[in-house]
Amino acid sequence: MKNILFASSECVPFIKTGGLADVVGSLPKEFDKERYDVRVVIPNYTCMKQEWKEKLEYVTHFYMDIAGQNQYVGVLKTVLNDITFYFIDNEHYFSGFAPYDSDPKWDIEKFAFFSKAVLSILPVIGFRPDLIHCHDWQTGLVPVYLDNFRYLGEYYRGIKTVMTIHNLKFQGVWDTKTVRGITGLPEYYFVPDKMEAYKDANLLKGGIVYADKVTTVSRSYADEIKTPFYGEGLDGLMSARANDLRGIVNGLDYTDWNPETDWRIAKNFNIENFRKNKPINKTSLQEELGLNVDSKVMLIGMVSRLTDQKGFDLVDYIMDELCQDAVQIVVLGTGDVKYENMFRHFAWKYGGRVSANIYYSDELSHRIYASCDAFLMPSLFEPCGLSQLMSLRYGTLPIVRETGGLKDTVQPYNEYEKTGTGFSFCNYNAHEMLNTVRYAERIYYDRKRDWNKIVERAMSQDFSWKNSAGQYEELYREMIGE
Repeated sequence: MKNILFASSECVPFIKTGGLADVVGSLPKEFDKERYDVRVVIPNYTCMKQEWKEKLEYVTHFYMDIAGQNQYVGVLKTVLNDITFYFIDNEHYFSGFAPYDSDPKWDIEKFAFFSKAVLSILPVIGFRPDLIHCHDWQTGLVPVYLDNFRYLGEYYRGIKTVMTIHNLKFQGVWDTKTVRGITGLPEYYFVPDKMEAYKDANLLKGGIVYADKVTTVSRSYADEIKTPFYGEGLDGLMSARANDLRGIVNGLDYTDWNPETDWRIAKNFNIENFRKNKPINKTSLQEELGLNVDSKVMLIGMVSRLTDQKGFDLVDYIMDELCQDAVQIVVLGTGDVKYENMFRHFAWKYGGRVSANIYYSDELSHRIYASCDAFLMPSLFEPCGLSQLMSLRYGTLPIVRETGGLKDTVQPYNEYEKTGTGFSFCNYNAHEMLNTVRYAERIYYDRKRDWNKIVERAMSQDFSWKNSAGQYEELYREMIGE
């Protein structure tokens, strides 16, 4: 039996701001329990819901040096779905209204404390991991501290580390002098081939340099981050670590996202009966959102943060043209004010054909995935992306740009070979996107049989966590044996 410890700043169901929490909450359940004892450690945030706080039991506490002070380190734990979760307690650092602060320096100190505490609690909780799996910059110091702790004695030697990059854009950067003062690490670590990047200290870079292996959340993104455009200033380092870097696509929780059992949608359906039952969802959503009720019209959905990264500058550019077509458009999400207002404008201009829902609702998102015919996702970059996996699951054909996880999970339709699970375009160009949407419209209206065959292929894809867990297990075996 091998011991694995996941270290992360967030994890469902306890605390969530983004997709990272889904990964850390879902993945540990899927490992082979005979071979791996996988546990998770996260901060004990005071903004966590009361129902979870009440389930935590006290394990131990001690004091630890950080930022020139002797800080309290409490350890609490709970067991959920046979997985043990540890919570590191310290009110000085974790008592904000949200997991992350608007002050980046405070976040760097908070997660330096967390990273050091992750290693410091090990001898007292009676769980020595063979491997620590670190997620994003907030745990970037774990491999660095581990290198430093190895000099303290036998206990920490031989523990391996994996660093997973969920989005390379966020790195945890601050000036070197301050970070040295916070971490208490020797000057030796703050040089360009270690933690320093462009004269500043960079926590994610430290994690990438010192981890035994580095992973990211799709095969294509792993290739892309070795180039200047996607590399966020670390492309040289990613190329240098190319032999230790691999992309493993995220999974989707197939119990929560299941059109056969989803209680949020008007009519359940599956691969056998979607032709009959999926349109019932469409007309129900049209009624709910004030769109013209017509089961035959092509309905295109978007559920997203409304930002440049997600390709909304392209949508903005061609939206008026697209609205001339025989389509309806439904949008759900918040983000940049210019895009929020752009969708509000078109919902006003094309009443009954465009629905702008400028807020977020988990329940409505399920209904959109279940009701639409196509789902538009023209991202500038997308490390993995989950929306296209949800669309495939619900037989809503994704129209995506070929980048990162979108390229890895959506196979473009080939009308000659009769293959594919969606539609894609290559260049970040508004009219190339519009042409692809119009090609999809033609298949939808003129070749309905072919369209339904694509839906069948889309719904039979397997992007469950089981699949991803198998690839992580393979990586662990290479590193620590059976």
